[in-house]
Amino acid sequence: MPLEIQDLMRKAQLFSLPDIYLRLRDLLSEPDYALAEVVILVGQDPALATRFLRIANSPLNHRANKIETVSHAVSMLGAQQVHDIVLSASIADTFAGIMTDVMNMRQFWQRSVYCAVTTQQLGAACGEMNNERLFVMGLLHDVGHLLMYVAFPEVSQQLIRAAKESDQPLYKAERELLGFDYAQLGGDMMQHWDLPTSLQATTRFHPEAMVTNQFSLEINLLHLSSLLIRSDLEDGDFARGAYAVTDTAWEVTGLTVEKCLETRQTAFPQFEDIANSLYN
Repeated sequence: MPLEIQDLMRKAQLFSLPDIYLRLRDLLSEPDYALAEVVILVGQDPALATRFLRIANSPLNHRANKIETVSHAVSMLGAQQVHDIVLSASIADTFAGIMTDVMNMRQFWQRSVYCAVTTQQLGAACGEMNNERLFVMGLLHDVGHLLMYVAFPEVSQQLIRAAKESDQPLYKAERELLGFDYAQLGGDMMQHWDLPTSLQATTRFHPEAMVTNQFSLEINLLHLSSLLIRSDLEDGDFARGAYAVTDTAWEVTGLTVEKCLETRQTAFPQFEDIANSLYN
């Protein structure tokens, strides 16, 4: 299978994040920025502003009263969550309208939102307070597959079949046949886009959870949530076979199989409503 990660990274360079996200990132990096400047920037793009308000009023944010304006949303959400919402919307827009025979794009983002909600709820179950960032980590964890599906659909289909026939995780089949996997590719894409180090690390390392100097809890939470949603959507047996969990994940998070399955039951009903808010 003559395919190298450099080939895919050359394809990745064709997908640039929208200018409005880059401008927002630059603004938020300034030590003396004002929220009023953030409001003006987000409000300059009517489509983004509309989506932004849908997300602010989605079940994700548990608001009792409807938020009517961008300025109100920015003041309620704060700079970090504003950044993450615009980033998520920007990546969705970057791949919008692209057709692939491997994965329906709407289904792809629904699966991603399901993982995001599950990651967030698992984090809450073990006392992690930065739930908004956990949501984005779950949402973007599979972006490497998105590029593979778009750039090399036939190879992607072969890999999916190979993993099923050998009853092994897809990332292992990818490593055996390609020498790299979707997580490495996704981490490289995020590095190319100069996204936060936390997103690069969780994307790159979650298939084989490990103890790291940074982001160890986040990586292991994402390891659990990705296996949880895959086992559900693929009718698999969580924590067994191709959905086996590393011992490290249990040790780092303190969670159990039973707690994970309980969390999945509460996450599943939420993800479709949130997906519609993000990508309708």
